[in-house]
Amino acid sequence: MLERQVTPAKLSESVGVDPKTIERWIVAGRVPYRRHRYAVAAFFGVDEAYIWPDAMDRDEIAAASESEIVAVYPHRWAVPRDAWGRFFGQAEREIGALVYSGMFMAEDMGLHRLFAERASAGARVRILLGDPDSPHVSERGANEGIDEGMAAKVRNSIVLFRPLLSSENVEIRLHSTVLYNSIYRADDQLLVNTHIYGTMANNAPVFHLRKIPGGDMVSTYLESFERVWDGAKPVEGK
Repeated sequence: MLERQVTPAKLSESVGVDPKTIERWIVAGRVPYRRHRYAVAAFFGVDEAYIWPDAMDRDEIAAASESEIVAVYPHRWAVPRDAWGRFFGQAEREIGALVYSGMFMAEDMGLHRLFAERASAGARVRILLGDPDSPHVSERGANEGIDEGMAAKVRNSIVLFRPLLSSENVEIRLHSTVLYNSIYRADDQLLVNTHIYGTMANNAPVFHLRKIPGGDMVSTYLESFERVWDGAKPVEGK
């Protein structure tokens, strides 16, 4: 409330409770009813657990997290081609991709135009590619049976993605982490491409997730994305 300069009176009007009730939540540390927790979290645009981390028991968290699953695809190639455009096209605040090469995206000029359009509309676009000189990229290439081909794919993707840097709000970084999953983000929705030893990413499963209040899965993936982003090095434009 201090950060957003929100008074108890303003919050009470939005949530539908007495201002004195708001003060009791703050001063006495009382935990609101769940409907009020949800309303407050929605008002501030944060997760309910961020404000009241101990309010939900394990069963409630598990049930909410299960509800975050929108769809499961047995293989990435089974995701309809036009679904990627619809997925990223609905983003208003955040577009993100955590991959090694993301070649299928790097070669798709339609997605490039979409990213540039969303960025021009104010969305932040962040692309994380593997560092082609990273031992983890080399190891992934060996695991998939393409050896140096993986590093070559990453270098090609860097070249193909680099023109996007001329668009405002677009950033590209290189990471040197083990890629347990590829993560694609559109605001509060994710497509998570799992990675399986000896299997190319295109043939591995994809989970479509949508963040809901109280759920834990999407938050876990988003936190992982941010940790990788913070440790990655920027790619400069032309």
